[in-house]
Amino acid sequence: MSTGFDAPELSSELLQQLTERRAQAAANALTLVTLANSGHPGGSLSTLDALMLIYQCANLDGKNPTDPLRDRVVISHGHISPGVYATLADAGYFSIDDAFDGFRRCGSAFGGHIEKEVPGVEWNTGNLGQGLSAGAGFAIAARAKGQDFHVFVGMGDGEQQKGQLSEARRFAAHFNLSNLIAFIDVNGLQIGGKTSDIQDQNHAAVWEADGWNVLEADGHDFADLYRAFRAAVRKETKNPDAPTVLLLQTTMGKGVSFIEDLAKYHGQALSVEQLRDAYKELSVEDRYDAILERRQNATLPTPHFERDRNVVLDLGEPITYDAGKVTDCRSAYGDALEDLAKRNVDNPDAWPILGISCDLEGSVKMQGFRKVSGNRFIEAGIAEHNAAVIAGAASTLNTVPFFSTFGMFAIVEAYNQQRLNDQNAAAPRVVVTHCGLDVGEDGPTHQCIDYVSIAHNIFGFELYAPADANETDRIVRYVAGNHYPSMVTMGRSKLPTISTRDGKPALAGEFVPGKWQTLRDGDDAVVFAFGTMVYRAVEASDALNEEGIGLRVVNASSLKPFDREAIIDAARFVGTLFTYEDHNVHTGLGSLVAGVLGDEGIGAKLTRMGVSQYGTSGKPDDLFAAQGLAPEDLVKAVKRAVEND
Repeated sequence: MSTGFDAPELSSELLQQLTERRAQAAANALTLVTLANSGHPGGSLSTLDALMLIYQCANLDGKNPTDPLRDRVVISHGHISPGVYATLADAGYFSIDDAFDGFRRCGSAFGGHIEKEVPGVEWNTGNLGQGLSAGAGFAIAARAKGQDFHVFVGMGDGEQQKGQLSEARRFAAHFNLSNLIAFIDVNGLQIGGKTSDIQDQNHAAVWEADGWNVLEADGHDFADLYRAFRAAVRKETKNPDAPTVLLLQTTMGKGVSFIEDLAKYHGQALSVEQLRDAYKELSVEDRYDAILERRQNATLPTPHFERDRNVVLDLGEPITYDAGKVTDCRSAYGDALEDLAKRNVDNPDAWPILGISCDLEGSVKMQGFRKVSGNRFIEAGIAEHNAAVIAGAASTLNTVPFFSTFGMFAIVEAYNQQRLNDQNAAAPRVVVTHCGLDVGEDGPTHQCIDYVSIAHNIFGFELYAPADANETDRIVRYVAGNHYPSMVTMGRSKLPTISTRDGKPALAGEFVPGKWQTLRDGDDAVVFAFGTMVYRAVEASDALNEEGIGLRVVNASSLKPFDREAIIDAARFVGTLFTYEDHNVHTGLGSLVAGVLGDEGIGAKLTRMGVSQYGTSGKPDDLFAAQGLAPEDLVKAVKRAVEND
């Protein structure tokens, strides 16, 4: 239970208690590593005092770990999991025996890097440099919800070499996230040796230059730690509106003389004999044999984390665009997002919708949202790694973040960040524009032709690629109301609204994930297409129809989940199949269709038409023609296939 930061200093009784408990927690951390014969003892012991002080004094309660108004703690250097688990057990979140049983064992939540299935862990970490972004996401979400809890973010000093930290530092300072308190374990060592030899850094100068308050403390003196954390929490700093970082001077392996200040114990386990010597030095009872026996006989509960898809939001009614209307999907996205903001911004019960962009507000059409959403539009600057994690972390606090930039930046460049979002059961809505050859004159560096494979690499993300403005509007409203990680991709160009043969809007009905809609009937061949290629496929079908050839056009806008039954039906009853996509031909829709055919043992003929090499800079139609993807190329391919049957 928290004792708070109100008292001017820690009482002598509490100081004594913390000192005694610290010895046991250190022994527990070392025991975890020795049991697994792997792990990170050195940093666990150098950070341990700060962790114990935070869980003693912050608004945290092991008996009520999900209190929505609790303070949040993010440990970015997640390899110090032994120290984290020992601290959480000391704070009453679980029995240390549970950690002893499961640490680094298959099927256990007590992983080698911290995982949020463990009570008290807020964010899975381990890929260094991302924790501060997650902390900033929690802090920005707190502001949007009108809450004032504190966010503590722990990091290592070697970690300061990571570039994403500079993005997060500037973001937090720019948005005056004064409820964000970072602390760095400055033990001077990393795997390769001294941090000063590998990459010397002036931490105080760097953080101060980026607008943070900088405080220093002895990381192994509870009284000094309390003084520094209390000043940060109470904003007794040079700039009360700014975030604060604490530079904690520590010793790797503190408390066990024979591992102190030795880089090899960053990630080397103690032998059983060394552990027994450590127990003696720490004056802690040697229970190792009993602990090991229990571990060997333990039955591990399988960790299970359910995503809750429910969102409190007024989704409104879809906007319908008339057949023949020519507009870009990104404008339809902007209109839908603005409408959602208008409907919900003044509703205290609605989850806050956040709009996050990276210097591309106009390109991704967020101007309308910005005008009506108050302070919920967040310009993150040219810092996509940071923005991706902010969107993910904020979503876990019952907000609805839309992160929008170009596809290359939010999906390809920030792949690792989106993967970590998924592992944290986060639900960012990643709506990206300027995908594929349709980016046009921006050229090959901006041609995102990888997203289908990327989305399928990340287990949790859903993926949608609307074909026109009507479908865009409906998909945007769907993902807004579905608390699940999603990617929505679109091109750059204006597209005609898809119509039926009798001239009505074809995609103005309900959007159903995992179901593909037939836009043109035909029994001679079937083409599966998505996004910018759908209207081209319709053009080709209409042209073939005049020649008496029936090309069925199937809109495959739901790329994950996708419609296996539509593929199976087409293969069995038509047999001549095409995929037609503005995407890498080897890893996109064609691969999904081929995979189903292989799984089902169906011997249909499949022709995959897609991007076979990087495009150049030019008009989209010219780029498509250069790679054999113009509507007339599809017409020719279908005629050849039908004539050869």
